[in-house]
Amino acid sequence: MDGEPGEPLPVWRTWPIGIRVVVRRRLDEGGYSDVLGHLLAADDDGVLVETRRGEVHVPADRIAIGKIVPEPPIRQGPAGAAPHTTASSGL
Repeated sequence: MDGEPGEPLPVWRTWPIGIRVVVRRRLDEGGYSDVLGHLLAADDDGVLVETRRGEVHVPADRIAIGKIVPEPPIRQGPAGAAPHTTASSGL
């Protein structure tokens, strides 16, 4: 998938390595599947994304669409729960 001079880069080629992305890929059996995680590599051949289940390579000809997404929110404990401490009261 070598681009011609002056041809715009595919959107995934503009993403910085390490950013969190979602890539919608076309499946062989029809339909689509989303790959969500941190971008490890991007080139004319496609993208490599680190997901919760491991590394996933999505070939360029399977990428339907993709975008940069924000990091997930930091999970808080249950509402009203006392903060965990490790100090001993000495009693």
